[in-house]
This record gives sequence, C-alpha cells and structure tokens, in this order.
Amino acid sequence: MARTAAPGSRERILDTAAGLFYRYGVRAVGMKQVIDAAGCGKNLLYTHFPSKNDLVAAYLRECRRERARSAAAAAGEVPGDDPAAQLLALVGEIVTTVGRPEFRGCAFRIYLTEFPDDQSEPARLARDYLRDSRAEIDRLVARLGVTDPGQLADRVWLIVEGLYASAARSESAGAADAATQLVRDLLAGARER
Repeated sequence: MARTAAPGSRERILDTAAGLFYRYGVRAVGMKQVIDAAGCGKNLLYTHFPSKNDLVAAYLRECRRERARSAAAAAGEVPGDDPAAQLLALVGEIVTTVGRPEFRGCAFRIYLTEFPDDQSEPARLARDYLRDSRAEIDRLVARLGVTDPGQLADRVWLIVEGLYASAARSESAGAADAATQLVRDLLAGARER
C-alpha cells in the first residue's frame, strides 16, 4: 500500500523553506538544509517540490499572495474611490511593511539580486511581481488626471524603490516619514499644474 503525505506537510515544508530563503537567501539554502529544518524526508520534500526551482517558485507565489493581501487591506481602508488616497495608502502600507523589525528586504528584489540573469520560473515570478507593482502605481496615477502621469509615476516608483532599498539597512524611521511626505508633495504639486 502506497503511503500518502501527511496533511499540512506541504505547507510545513514551504513555511520552513520560506524562513530559510528569506533569512539566508535562496542561493545559500540547499535542499538538505530544508529537509533538516522541516524534519521531513527527502522523498516527501521531492513529492511536493520536484526541484529547488519548484520550491522557490512556491515561496515567491506565497510572498505575492501575502503582499496582495496586505495591499488590499490598506486599499480597503480608503473610503470612496480617490486615487490619491489609494496611492498614499499603498505607500503607507509599504512604509509599514519595511518598518517591521523582521524586515530584511523585498523577497522579489532579493531573488533578482541573487540571480540577475536567471530565466527560471522564480525569476519570471519576481519580474512579474515588480512589473505588476509598478503597473498599479501607473494605474492610480493615471486616474489622477495630471498633466504628466508618466513622470509622476516614475517619481513615486523611485520613492517606493528607495523605501525597499534603504529599509533593511537603515535605523532611521525618518526615511519612511520623508517618503510619505514626498509622495504627498508630489501629488500636491501635480494637482497645482
């Protein structure tokens, strides 16, 4: 009689791998390390995730789901359909995320830093996430009705990128406040034109 995997074993392995990947980086974590940390056998790991790329892709998909839930919750707190308020809520959610003590950087940006020329499924997922994140900013800015939405979206995106780049290395909470204020200033300036 064939054995079946215990319920929840996939999630346990994925949670374990996610913690290891986020803490040490994908390149530094081997499948043996995941097996040892998850307390599972090699066969069980490879039943759920036939390769490291499959495991990393599942990790990045879960990261994306978590980011989407967090962004949706922030957007849900904005009354009405004001794109400026939604954009500020999105930036505020990023400020909150990068301000957490356990924040070590964006999983997607970290992956692409580790594997800049990679054409694998995980690399595609990371690039898609960043492209879609930028598209959301473009979409909100386009709804503002400003003269040069492309320039405004570029500036907001640079602020977002700066938040992610500096948060894992900065002890200054002032940077997050400055980023939010910069977006407010950009919005005010764009409306005045």
